[in-house]
Amino acid sequence: MLADVFIPILPAIVASGLLLGINNVLVGVGIFVEGKSLVDMYPNLASIAGMISMIAGTAFAFLPALVGWSAVKYFGGNPLMGIVLGLVLVNPALMSAYDIGVKEPQYWHFFGLEVAQIGYQGQVLPVLVAAWVYASIEKALRRVVADAFQLLVVAPVTLLVTSALSLIAIGPITLWISNWITDGIVSLSNISPMVTGVLFGACFALLVITGMHHAFLAVNLQLISTTGRTMFWPIQALSDTAQGSAALAMAFVTQDKKNRSIALTSALSAYLGITEPAMFGVNLRAKYAFVCSMIGAGLAGGFIAYNGVISQSIGVSGLFSILSITRAGWGAYAIGMLIAIGVPFVLTFIIGMARRKQGNAGF
Repeated sequence: MLADVFIPILPAIVASGLLLGINNVLVGVGIFVEGKSLVDMYPNLASIAGMISMIAGTAFAFLPALVGWSAVKYFGGNPLMGIVLGLVLVNPALMSAYDIGVKEPQYWHFFGLEVAQIGYQGQVLPVLVAAWVYASIEKALRRVVADAFQLLVVAPVTLLVTSALSLIAIGPITLWISNWITDGIVSLSNISPMVTGVLFGACFALLVITGMHHAFLAVNLQLISTTGRTMFWPIQALSDTAQGSAALAMAFVTQDKKNRSIALTSALSAYLGITEPAMFGVNLRAKYAFVCSMIGAGLAGGFIAYNGVISQSIGVSGLFSILSITRAGWGAYAIGMLIAIGVPFVLTFIIGMARRKQGNAGF
């Protein structure tokens, strides 16, 4: 379900993350000159940086609208009303979720209930549950309301009921659950960041095979919304790089020209952030190449996790993923990327050449 909901909105999230990375390069202090940013050195860039920041932040600011559209469509409702439902949850009339604990919210009073006027900016779980409720009510009403009255009844009633339920119950409950999940993940990673990085880096490719890696998009977005950062997305990006390196090694191992062409093209694709060709077309066919990529990704993930590398946004993975990493982690991330490139390539090449001498390169 998460895969079907998030894949359609993935281009918007990745594009916004990449633009945010470009903005970080412009405003990051100490990237090119100690103690100064590019904007400090060239004030004329300030307006450009401000515009890029505004454009990049739009998809994340209105994330519930994007998720609402895709989720309501998935559950069988009117996707346009899913956009409206998402926008209800981030309406400017509501206090921003980012101001919880900083400002005191206003309250509605319904039959003895106090309902906080709080929005759900950047949240994923509230709008997912609300979208399911909306689609369920809409489908039920469409079965009992005459066609002549559906336009006047179905959408207004469904939107009113679902929005009220979202603000009164769904939002507060799912926000508590989201925070509980986030705290649990953060606590787990705090116990031993390196072990967490090794296990997650090594196992992420297995999640990609099943399609469950899309669930971590929701996890990363929730972490960014709640804590302002995520340690998992940088590890995922290095896992993609490791897949590309294993495929690149297979291009040197294989003696078949067609397979060499496939391996080279797949490796380039993985380095640019698209790993499925390398994974399914090359590494899984050779098996040992896939294992070698897992080993490299695990070592790289453990290294960057140990050094506290984090990302404040989700961007394109592969070689350009460093743009989404915070400036303080660039050095460690660059070393992690070298590990993700070198270890899978060397291991795959050595094993592959040994197997080729035996007449079974596996690809």
